[in-house]
Amino acid sequence: MTHFGQYVRERREELRKGDRRYSLRQVAERIGIEPAYLSKVERDEVAPPGEATTVRLAGELGEDPDVMLALAGKVSGELQEIIRRRPKLFARLLRELKSAPDHAILSVVREVRDGDW
Repeated sequence: MTHFGQYVRERREELRKGDRRYSLRQVAERIGIEPAYLSKVERDEVAPPGEATTVRLAGELGEDPDVMLALAGKVSGELQEIIRRRPKLFARLLRELKSAPDHAILSVVREVRDGDW
């Protein structure tokens, strides 16, 4: 199991080695939360923050927002809306792709993106 808080702390500390602006207090201020709350998040004492805060935190740490949301056990509202439009098709697609290697998934993505429909 991936611990969201531990990942956040390790990433922030890694950035802090080269830039003091990545102190817990300064990062918390830049993303609009209390330092005490970020500290609890990093120690996995509280559940990961909501989508908007997680996305801001991802941006601050230079991480992919979808990856950070997944680590937090969440799916973006945008993706939820896409799935809600055709739930059976997307459920089937995801189940079919769950064991596929990355290169096969990327091939599907390119086919969808570049295909002539």
